[in-house]
Amino acid sequence: MNQVPYHIAVVMDGNGRWAAKRCLPRVAGHKQGVASLRRCVKACAQRGVGVLTVFAFSSENWNRPMEEVSGLMSLFAVALGREVPRLHADGVQLHFVGDRLGLSEKLVAGIESAERATASNSRLILNICFNYGGRWDIVQAAKKLAEQGKPVTEENLGAAMAMAHVADPDLVIRTGAEQRISNFLLWQAAYSELYFSERLWPEFDEAELDLAIESYSKRQRRFGKTSDQLPLSTVAPVVS
Repeated sequence: MNQVPYHIAVVMDGNGRWAAKRCLPRVAGHKQGVASLRRCVKACAQRGVGVLTVFAFSSENWNRPMEEVSGLMSLFAVALGREVPRLHADGVQLHFVGDRLGLSEKLVAGIESAERATASNSRLILNICFNYGGRWDIVQAAKKLAEQGKPVTEENLGAAMAMAHVADPDLVIRTGAEQRISNFLLWQAAYSELYFSERLWPEFDEAELDLAIESYSKRQRRFGKTSDQLPLSTVAPVVS
Protein backbone atom coordinates (compact mmCIF):
# COMPACT_ATOMS: atom_id res chain seq x y z
CA MET A 1 0.00 0.00 0.00
CA ASN A 2 1.19 3.50 -0.84
CA GLN A 3 -0.08 5.70 1.97
CA VAL A 4 0.87 9.01 0.33
CA PRO A 5 0.87 9.35 -3.47
CA TYR A 6 4.14 10.57 -4.91
CA HIS A 7 2.41 12.56 -7.66
CA ILE A 8 -0.95 14.29 -7.19
CA ALA A 9 -2.70 16.09 -10.05
CA VAL A 10 -5.63 18.46 -9.50
CA VAL A 11 -8.38 19.86 -11.72
CA MET A 12 -9.05 23.07 -9.78
CA ASP A 13 -12.74 23.46 -10.59
CA GLY A 14 -15.37 25.71 -9.02
CA ASN A 15 -13.84 29.17 -8.81
CA GLY A 16 -16.61 30.77 -10.86
CA ARG A 17 -19.38 29.02 -8.94
CA TRP A 18 -17.79 30.02 -5.63
CA ALA A 19 -17.89 33.67 -6.75
CA ALA A 20 -21.44 33.41 -8.12
CA LYS A 21 -22.72 32.08 -4.78
CA ARG A 22 -21.40 35.29 -3.21
CA CYS A 23 -22.64 37.61 -5.99
CA LEU A 24 -19.05 38.40 -6.94
CA PRO A 25 -17.44 38.59 -10.40
CA ARG A 26 -15.90 35.31 -11.57
CA VAL A 27 -12.38 36.74 -11.40
CA ALA A 28 -12.86 37.11 -7.62
CA GLY A 29 -13.25 33.33 -7.47
CA HIS A 30 -10.03 32.88 -9.42
CA LYS A 31 -8.22 35.16 -6.97
CA GLN A 32 -9.48 33.04 -4.10
CA GLY A 33 -8.36 30.00 -6.07
CA VAL A 34 -4.76 31.28 -5.99
CA ALA A 35 -4.94 31.34 -2.19
CA SER A 36 -6.27 27.78 -2.21
CA LEU A 37 -3.40 26.67 -4.46
CA ARG A 38 -0.92 28.27 -2.09
CA ARG A 39 -2.47 26.30 0.77
CA CYS A 40 -2.46 23.05 -1.24
CA VAL A 41 1.21 23.40 -2.23
CA LYS A 42 2.21 23.85 1.40
CA ALA A 43 0.06 20.92 2.54
CA CYS A 44 1.45 18.58 -0.14
CA ALA A 45 5.03 19.45 0.78
CA GLN A 46 4.29 18.80 4.46
CA ARG A 47 2.76 15.40 3.69
CA GLY A 48 5.68 14.19 1.61
CA VAL A 49 4.13 14.48 -1.85
CA GLY A 50 6.90 14.75 -4.45
CA VAL A 51 5.01 16.24 -7.40
CA LEU A 52 1.89 18.41 -7.59
CA THR A 53 0.37 19.15 -11.00
CA VAL A 54 -2.52 21.60 -11.34
CA PHE A 55 -4.78 22.49 -14.26
CA ALA A 56 -4.73 26.29 -14.22
CA PHE A 57 -5.93 27.23 -17.73
CA SER A 58 -7.01 24.83 -20.45
CA SER A 59 -6.65 25.34 -24.19
CA GLU A 60 -10.48 25.43 -24.29
CA ASN A 61 -10.71 28.24 -21.72
CA TRP A 62 -9.99 30.79 -24.47
CA ASN A 63 -13.66 30.30 -25.41
CA ARG A 64 -14.83 31.87 -22.16
CA PRO A 65 -16.05 35.51 -22.05
CA MET A 66 -13.28 37.92 -23.03
CA GLU A 67 -13.55 39.75 -19.71
CA GLU A 68 -12.87 36.57 -17.75
CA VAL A 69 -9.97 35.50 -19.99
CA SER A 70 -8.39 38.94 -19.71
CA GLY A 71 -8.82 38.84 -15.94
CA LEU A 72 -7.22 35.40 -15.76
CA MET A 73 -4.20 36.53 -17.77
CA SER A 74 -3.75 39.59 -15.55
CA LEU A 75 -4.15 37.49 -12.42
CA PHE A 76 -1.60 34.97 -13.68
CA ALA A 77 0.93 37.73 -14.36
CA VAL A 78 0.42 39.23 -10.89
CA ALA A 79 0.62 35.80 -9.24
CA LEU A 80 3.95 35.14 -10.97
CA GLY A 81 5.43 38.23 -9.38
CA ARG A 82 3.98 37.61 -5.93
CA GLU A 83 4.12 33.84 -5.54
CA VAL A 84 7.38 32.79 -7.19
CA PRO A 85 9.68 34.30 -4.51
CA ARG A 86 7.64 32.55 -1.80
CA LEU A 87 7.66 29.23 -3.66
CA HIS A 88 11.39 29.54 -4.24
CA ALA A 89 11.98 30.14 -0.53
CA ASP A 90 9.92 27.03 0.25
CA GLY A 91 12.06 24.85 -2.04
CA VAL A 92 9.47 24.42 -4.80
CA GLN A 93 10.65 23.73 -8.36
CA LEU A 94 8.30 25.27 -10.94
CA HIS A 95 7.42 23.94 -14.39
CA PHE A 96 4.84 25.55 -16.66
CA VAL A 97 3.35 22.97 -19.01
CA GLY A 98 1.41 23.96 -22.10
CA ASP A 99 1.47 25.79 -25.42
CA ARG A 100 3.26 29.11 -25.02
CA LEU A 101 2.66 30.33 -28.56
CA GLY A 102 -0.65 31.95 -27.63
CA LEU A 103 0.77 33.85 -24.65
CA SER A 104 2.19 37.36 -24.59
CA GLU A 105 5.95 37.86 -24.71
CA LYS A 106 5.86 39.42 -21.23
CA LEU A 107 4.03 36.43 -19.78
CA VAL A 108 6.40 33.95 -21.44
CA ALA A 109 9.38 35.91 -20.09
CA GLY A 110 7.91 35.71 -16.58
CA ILE A 111 7.35 31.97 -16.94
CA GLU A 112 10.89 31.33 -18.13
CA SER A 113 12.31 33.50 -15.34
CA ALA A 114 10.33 31.58 -12.70
CA GLU A 115 11.54 28.24 -14.05
CA ARG A 116 15.16 29.38 -14.04
CA ALA A 117 14.94 30.81 -10.52
CA THR A 118 13.54 27.59 -9.02
CA ALA A 119 15.38 25.01 -11.15
CA SER A 120 17.64 23.78 -8.34
CA ASN A 121 14.86 23.35 -5.75
CA SER A 122 13.92 19.81 -4.75
CA ARG A 123 11.37 19.84 -1.92
CA LEU A 124 8.38 19.69 -4.28
CA ILE A 125 7.92 19.87 -8.05
CA LEU A 126 4.95 22.05 -9.00
CA ASN A 127 3.69 21.68 -12.57
CA ILE A 128 1.28 24.43 -13.61
CA CYS A 129 -0.64 23.40 -16.72
CA PHE A 130 -1.41 26.68 -18.45
CA ASN A 131 -2.87 26.83 -21.96
CA TYR A 132 -2.72 23.06 -21.80
CA GLY A 133 -4.87 20.25 -23.20
CA GLY A 134 -4.32 16.51 -23.17
CA ARG A 135 -5.02 16.22 -26.89
CA TRP A 136 -2.60 19.06 -27.63
CA ASP A 137 0.04 17.23 -25.60
CA ILE A 138 -0.35 13.99 -27.58
CA VAL A 139 -0.34 15.85 -30.92
CA GLN A 140 2.76 17.90 -30.09
CA ALA A 141 4.56 14.73 -28.98
CA ALA A 142 3.67 12.97 -32.26
CA LYS A 143 4.87 15.99 -34.26
CA LYS A 144 8.12 15.99 -32.31
CA LEU A 145 8.75 12.34 -33.16
CA ALA A 146 8.00 13.00 -36.83
CA GLU A 147 10.48 15.88 -36.91
CA GLN A 148 13.11 13.68 -35.25
CA GLY A 149 12.40 10.76 -37.57
CA LYS A 150 11.62 8.43 -34.67
CA PRO A 151 9.02 5.65 -34.84
CA VAL A 152 5.78 6.24 -32.94
CA THR A 153 6.06 3.76 -30.08
CA GLU A 154 4.60 4.00 -26.59
CA GLU A 155 8.07 4.58 -25.13
CA ASN A 156 9.02 7.30 -27.64
CA LEU A 157 5.68 9.05 -27.38
CA GLY A 158 5.84 9.06 -23.59
CA ALA A 159 9.32 10.57 -23.68
CA ALA A 160 8.10 13.35 -25.99
CA MET A 161 5.19 14.37 -23.77
CA ALA A 162 5.22 17.74 -22.05
CA MET A 163 5.23 15.99 -18.66
CA ALA A 164 8.08 13.60 -19.40
CA HIS A 165 10.18 15.15 -16.61
CA VAL A 166 8.03 13.51 -13.91
CA ALA A 167 6.38 10.15 -13.28
CA ASP A 168 2.70 9.77 -14.17
CA PRO A 169 0.25 10.94 -11.50
CA ASP A 170 -0.77 8.40 -8.88
CA LEU A 171 -3.88 10.34 -7.87
CA VAL A 172 -6.01 12.79 -9.86
CA ILE A 173 -8.33 15.00 -7.82
CA ARG A 174 -11.16 17.05 -9.30
CA THR A 175 -12.98 19.57 -7.13
CA GLY A 176 -16.39 21.13 -7.70
CA ALA A 177 -18.48 17.92 -7.75
CA GLU A 178 -18.06 17.37 -11.50
CA GLN A 179 -16.95 13.87 -12.52
CA ARG A 180 -14.91 14.18 -15.71
CA ILE A 181 -11.27 14.87 -16.57
CA SER A 182 -11.87 17.64 -19.14
CA ASN A 183 -8.95 16.92 -21.47
CA PHE A 184 -6.43 16.85 -18.60
CA LEU A 185 -3.41 14.52 -18.76
CA LEU A 186 -5.12 12.08 -21.12
CA TRP A 187 -1.93 10.09 -21.66
CA GLN A 188 -0.43 10.37 -18.19
CA ALA A 189 -3.58 9.52 -16.20
CA ALA A 190 -4.17 6.15 -17.88
CA TYR A 191 -3.74 4.29 -14.57
CA SER A 192 -4.21 7.10 -12.08
CA GLU A 193 -6.63 6.75 -9.19
CA LEU A 194 -9.46 9.31 -9.41
CA TYR A 195 -11.01 11.27 -6.55
CA PHE A 196 -13.94 13.65 -6.97
CA SER A 197 -14.49 16.23 -4.26
CA GLU A 198 -17.77 18.03 -3.60
CA ARG A 199 -15.83 21.09 -2.47
CA LEU A 200 -15.39 24.02 -4.83
CA TRP A 201 -11.70 24.75 -5.37
CA PRO A 202 -11.56 27.88 -3.14
CA GLU A 203 -13.00 25.71 -0.34
CA PHE A 204 -10.53 22.84 -0.82
CA ASP A 205 -8.42 22.67 2.34
CA GLU A 206 -5.98 20.43 4.16
CA ALA A 207 -8.75 18.26 5.59
CA GLU A 208 -10.18 17.58 2.13
CA LEU A 209 -6.70 16.78 0.81
CA ASP A 210 -6.28 14.29 3.64
CA LEU A 211 -9.59 12.65 2.72
CA ALA A 212 -8.37 12.24 -0.86
CA ILE A 213 -5.07 10.74 0.32
CA GLU A 214 -6.91 8.43 2.73
CA SER A 215 -9.16 7.24 -0.10
CA TYR A 216 -6.08 6.60 -2.25
CA SER A 217 -4.35 4.65 0.52
CA LYS A 218 -7.24 2.16 0.68
CA ARG A 219 -7.21 1.34 -3.02
CA GLN A 220 -5.53 -1.54 -4.81
CA ARG A 221 -3.55 -0.47 -7.88
CA ARG A 222 -3.38 -3.43 -10.24
CA PHE A 223 -2.20 -1.89 -13.56
CA GLY A 224 -4.02 -4.55 -15.56
CA LYS A 225 -3.10 -7.48 -13.30
CA THR A 226 -5.39 -9.49 -11.03
CA SER A 227 -5.35 -9.20 -7.25
CA ASP A 228 -3.77 -12.65 -6.98
CA GLN A 229 -0.75 -11.49 -8.98
CA LEU A 230 0.08 -8.65 -6.60
CA PRO A 231 2.40 -8.88 -3.58
CA LEU A 232 0.47 -9.07 -0.34
CA SER A 233 1.89 -5.70 0.73
CA THR A 234 0.02 -3.96 -2.10
CA VAL A 235 -3.39 -5.43 -1.31
CA ALA A 236 -5.62 -2.97 0.49
CA PRO A 237 -7.40 -4.19 3.64
CA VAL A 238 -11.12 -4.80 3.70
CA VAL A 239 -12.79 -1.71 5.10
CA SER A 240 -16.05 -2.29 6.92
